[in-house]
Amino acid sequence: MKKLFIAMACAMATSGAIMAQEHLKSLNPAYFDKSTPVGTDFFTHINKGWQEAHPLTAEYSRYGQFNVLNDESERRVKEIVTTLGATNPKPGTVAQKVWTIYSQAMDSTRRNAEGATPIKADLAKIENTPHEGMEDLFLWLHGNYSSPFFSAGPMEDLANSNAYAMYVSAGSIGMGDRDYYLLDDENNKKVREAYKTLIEKQMINAGYSKKDARRIVKNVMKIETAIADSSKTREESRDIPAMYNPRSIAQLKEMYPNINWDRFFIETMGIATPENVIVTDIKTVAQANKLMAELTDREIKDYYLWKYVAQAQSKLSDKFTDTAFEFSKVLSGAQEQRPRWKRALGATEAVLGEAIGELYVERYFPESSKQYMLELVENLRTALGKHIINLTWMSDDTKLNAIKKLNAFTVKIGYPDKWKDYSTMVIDPKLSYYENMHNAGMWHQAETYAKWGKPVDRTEWGMTPQTVNAYYNPMANEIVFPAGILQAPFFDPEASDAENYGGIGVVIGHEMTHGFDDQGRNFDLEGNMVNWWTPEDAEAFAKLTKGLIDQFNAVEVLPGLNANGTYTLGENIADQGGLRVSRTAFLDAQKKKGVDITSPEAKIDGYDPMQVFYMNYANIWANNIRPEEIRNLTISDVHSLAKNRVNVSLRNITPFFEAFGITEGQPLYLPASEQVVIW
Repeated sequence: MKKLFIAMACAMATSGAIMAQEHLKSLNPAYFDKSTPVGTDFFTHINKGWQEAHPLTAEYSRYGQFNVLNDESERRVKEIVTTLGATNPKPGTVAQKVWTIYSQAMDSTRRNAEGATPIKADLAKIENTPHEGMEDLFLWLHGNYSSPFFSAGPMEDLANSNAYAMYVSAGSIGMGDRDYYLLDDENNKKVREAYKTLIEKQMINAGYSKKDARRIVKNVMKIETAIADSSKTREESRDIPAMYNPRSIAQLKEMYPNINWDRFFIETMGIATPENVIVTDIKTVAQANKLMAELTDREIKDYYLWKYVAQAQSKLSDKFTDTAFEFSKVLSGAQEQRPRWKRALGATEAVLGEAIGELYVERYFPESSKQYMLELVENLRTALGKHIINLTWMSDDTKLNAIKKLNAFTVKIGYPDKWKDYSTMVIDPKLSYYENMHNAGMWHQAETYAKWGKPVDRTEWGMTPQTVNAYYNPMANEIVFPAGILQAPFFDPEASDAENYGGIGVVIGHEMTHGFDDQGRNFDLEGNMVNWWTPEDAEAFAKLTKGLIDQFNAVEVLPGLNANGTYTLGENIADQGGLRVSRTAFLDAQKKKGVDITSPEAKIDGYDPMQVFYMNYANIWANNIRPEEIRNLTISDVHSLAKNRVNVSLRNITPFFEAFGITEGQPLYLPASEQVVIW
């Protein structure tokens, strides 16, 4: 199941006193566009030169500062992996497993020679199953390859985060979003036709005739469209309490009688039937129950065939991977696949990520950076506490609960304290790449199912150390910053405080604010879904968030397409909170050092420190992006587009206007009476 933590692609203060006339390090003034006034388009003013210096290549649908850091991370990881290969690692060692997966992913000659052979026997099994074996077939697929019709698995109980609950949820649909199936505008039709082409070509690649492939397309679209029609909208998917629907096993059987639940839990997960489950998508699972009873065996088998091939396509020959890329081109606009070595690294990290991460940290993440980050996090924690205490819209009772939650935040920086043990994962060079990747996937599935009945392990990480990202996990009430993001322009120990607080400082504040956004606010200091708000405070919060939703809804990102303020609400709240809280922490840090940021000596290459703070915030979101990807992200991503994360968020920050002298009449200016200030 998809983890319910909120992941956010989201640097650090120097400990010594500010020296007179510091110089910019994360920022490059040569990139600033003085022809675009700050008060008209701050994003372009700071980033136009960067955009011109980093044009999109055919590989990318968008390219930004995160990609720059990711490129460096990939270069480092490649060096680690190839160095392991050069040692001729012994069979059974982690080094051998890493090198085998990577080298097999790189071996297009072998994979192309094998073609569809690795999946032929399983496709024949699906085809040859008699009517009386259809239930067995369903369980076999669920237990080994895919999640047809619905999904299920253990995850932290939303109401008791120290224990695991069993969740039953909607199954995945191939195009990802329901609108692609249900809306008939030009773009959705284009994506839908491309998806049909994908299914047809992949089934032909798998050995089916064109006639049979087209039949499979028809049946897959019939089933997935029905599932999409019953699925939650993007906006509904943000309502966490609405997803918490506990049911006894007797109730589950009564609600969905066409599924053999006892066999399902015993044979797909190897566990006894649980006494209770949580159904996150009642309507969608009801639709699955109905479809499983009404569809013919042929329709169901065709759906199963595609579900099987879809999960296999990235692990087979170039015919399969090239065909899959043709569909992704329509969604993202990218013109070329990522180089094979990057795809091979991605696959290796997907199954052995912490093994690589342990070596990454040894080489590239000094302990001093971790200690420095811990200090900065505490500065941000103190600043957010001040903001909470000074809120005018929240009562003292709710403020007290908010402060308790803030003080209870667990902070994880750089890397896990306990590394995964991959010793029982079987990776054999004699097996095909597909078989080895399947074995690795089954190892991870068994690891998940083995959690059932045990206490939740709070030491686990949801990202590898080399990942250029960060996240807040509401069910653990934790903020996590992998080593990969702790690089310039986010974090540089040699950069100015202003740059670092405008970079990683805002990121830290962002992740902290997620604990109090429209989703995070539903959880208490222990990560349990508990309502700790008074009704009046909840109403005031909803009123404020409505204003923020309206601001983003008003932005046209492409002709006829506006941003989705509801779907991106949590990230927009966190962006605004991160900006405001990090500014307070920065000012407090300078005051503690005895630095007067308004003095001429405090200027950094002629810029006021507060200007540098906001400039580096804009800088971390520098990117280029294709129109297709703008549309795709607006439909599918909970984050606002980078330009809006800068220009729209900063309109609610009066100190930003003051730092640059932005006044009424300039496009970015928003009077205080119209600003939305939540945290």
